[in-house]
Amino acid sequence: METKVQLQKKLAILESANDHLISELAYIDELMYLIGFNNGLDGLKETAQEFCEDLESNPLDEYQ
Repeated sequence: METKVQLQKKLAILESANDHLISELAYIDELMYLIGFNNGLDGLKETAQEFCEDLESNPLDEYQ
């Protein structure tokens, strides 16, 4: 079983990683706004989902 100190160290590492990931997501969101996705990262996700749905109903090989 892990000691309290070991668990606190692991928690600190996870909190640091979480902070880093949150910062990266915020930066990517800002970039998406800058390149024209009005809703930032959410806009990119919506566009990607629509694209995938279009591919399911009209595969690319039909256009070649």
